[in-house]
Amino acid sequence: MSGLYAILASAIRLAVPYTLAGLGGTYSERSGVVNIGLEGMMLTGAFTAVAAANLSGSPWLGLLAAIVAGMLLGFIHAIVCVSLKSNQIVSGVAINIFASGATVFFSWLLFNLTQIQLEGKLVVPFTSLPPILPLTVLIVIASHVILFKTTFGLRLRAVGEHPKAADTLGINVYKMRYMGVMISGGLGGLAGAFLSLEHAHYFVKGMSGGKGFIGMAAMIFGKWTAFGTAGAGLLFGLGEAISLRVSSVGIPPQFIDMIPYILTMFVLAGVVGRATAPAADGIPYEKE
Repeated sequence: MSGLYAILASAIRLAVPYTLAGLGGTYSERSGVVNIGLEGMMLTGAFTAVAAANLSGSPWLGLLAAIVAGMLLGFIHAIVCVSLKSNQIVSGVAINIFASGATVFFSWLLFNLTQIQLEGKLVVPFTSLPPILPLTVLIVIASHVILFKTTFGLRLRAVGEHPKAADTLGINVYKMRYMGVMISGGLGGLAGAFLSLEHAHYFVKGMSGGKGFIGMAAMIFGKWTAFGTAGAGLLFGLGEAISLRVSSVGIPPQFIDMIPYILTMFVLAGVVGRATAPAADGIPYEKE
């Protein structure tokens, strides 16, 4: 039983980046903008968190900086996709490529290192508890309320389903889409901060390792809802926890590393065609 509890506890922790990235994708796609760039936003958040924490001496400032960095990339993505009406997939891929190179460049520029060790520890004041896991639980609950119980959520979903009708009712489609994509970027940055501040306690090149893409799979599996995305995140976290557990029984590590991605393909194969994205997802809006 102790082994089972250890796997479940590990699964909950490992689910955090998938859940946060998936929630980020949910906000963006509910507004009608595809955000493939979540992988790059997560990687940027991971680097910015450690860099800002070490330079300022405060992991909490590192956490805040990661969120801001993610939102900044989200803002850039929104300019390209919402205002300039460029291809959303291409913009997201460009952000991922940019983040991959920029994080390595600034690692050398600021620290002359490819792996940056975190100086200090991110904990809740006056305790030894890490904050991002419980914060993620609160974000999941808050996201459900925001998306489905508030005027803001209704407007966000409206511009992702029927932007022309929303515009007719006086809703600023461009503003809502900007907000959705920037929230998405902030959550991607927070997911990256979890990787470097709580999970690994360091930054290294490419440490997001495709988790942003798996987070988007969690979003699809969760049908663009907060609780569904969190459940899918737990599923992927469980898959990763099991893969780490069996890595000690002589299975080649390359195969172990494949397990989360194989699980993602099986999950997507089961839901594609049955999960319906917002009607205007990925479609630029032209105001008449």
